[in-house]
Amino acid sequence: PYYVDLNQNLFLQASLHSSDPNLVVFVDTCVASPDPSNFSTLTYELIRSGCVKDPTYSSYYSPYSDVARFAFNAFSFVSRYPSVYLQCELVVCRYNDYSSRCYQGCVSRFKRNAGS
Repeated sequence: PYYVDLNQNLFLQASLHSSDPNLVVFVDTCVASPDPSNFSTLTYELIRSGCVKDPTYSSYYSPYSDVARFAFNAFSFVSRYPSVYLQCELVVCRYNDYSSRCYQGCVSRFKRNAGS
């Protein structure tokens, strides 16, 4: 556990450990929940599909492509939930592959197949 006061900035960093130096990490989705085993009922979205949902969420520059840095203000669901759990989905792509998910940024809606 990591203990913070309400509204205190919480800084996070995700690192990819790989022998391939041509990879980049992208934070796609981060969801908070008071229940570590349920991220679908009572949740709060910080970022979804690369789109920032929480006004306190910020991504930070990293000199390394295999490191993603971000922060947000600590919050509480309500007083009856003493802890907040975070679940994040990160995407790993090839460096400079501008057609990959890592370089698309915010994707507000997915394209559908218009076939028969």
